[in-house]
Amino acid sequence: MTEQLSEESVGAPSGKRRRPRVGHIQFLNCLPLFWGLARTGTLLDLDLRTDTPDGLNEALANGDLDIGPISLVEFLRHADELVALPDIAVGSDGEVMSCLLLSQVPLEELDGERVALGSTSRTSVRLAQLLLAEKIGVRPEYYVCPPDLRTMMSEARAAVVIGDAALRAALHEAPRMGLQVHDLGRMWKDWTGLPFVFAVFAARRDFLAREPALVRQVHADLLASRDLSLSEVTKVCEQASQWEEFDAATLEQYYTTALDFRLGPQQLAGIREFARRVGGEADGFAPDAEVRLLDSPS
Repeated sequence: MTEQLSEESVGAPSGKRRRPRVGHIQFLNCLPLFWGLARTGTLLDLDLRTDTPDGLNEALANGDLDIGPISLVEFLRHADELVALPDIAVGSDGEVMSCLLLSQVPLEELDGERVALGSTSRTSVRLAQLLLAEKIGVRPEYYVCPPDLRTMMSEARAAVVIGDAALRAALHEAPRMGLQVHDLGRMWKDWTGLPFVFAVFAARRDFLAREPALVRQVHADLLASRDLSLSEVTKVCEQASQWEEFDAATLEQYYTTALDFRLGPQQLAGIREFARRVGGEADGFAPDAEVRLLDSPS
């Protein structure tokens, strides 16, 4: 990650504007946000940087990216340096399919037991901890490890996994291993009645100050890409299924009924509820933390 992003230090040729450095999560959940960019040719206007959620969080916070997806927890921690792009996010309004708590025992039996936390999403991890503590009423012993389910289950009674690994686990590994599958998006929705936002798209405030028109253009291009991808979702899924381990029907279900790519009033209400429940000094943001949107009053 460091080597890849440090190429910016070379700079653009004299007199040339550089393309905005835009982050792309290397999970299938972001495919519809970027497929349309390639279709329309606007992808050529971006310096696209692909990495894990943790890698992109760090890059955007450190100024090695200009615009990109960032875990909700990390956005709230760095809200003074970032502004969220309206109406685009990665979340769910119920079952999400790719943020899961997998357990060998009923969740009520996890008090004091070891729970492995996949090291690729801080928001999903914090959500799982919140749900276990306040909804289920247990306090396990947590530890962080790479998101390999078989290894996790050999060392812990339960595990949090996200992204493609979670899709694979729910469809294939969990049934073979006899694991209970608990969808974090569904658990949150049943508990609060609200959608959950796992990641927002944000621009650095310093980049916005220098290039306001460019930020708005990238925002418009991302929205157009999402809308085009979802309007042609069957084609997107048929094409993706040739290279991925999931069939087209599974991907279409994932994109049309599980993932929620919006950031509107209900999603913002879900963010406020999450911040209210977990915010504090230990988490690095206040319980009344707000998401500042592009073009909202500063």
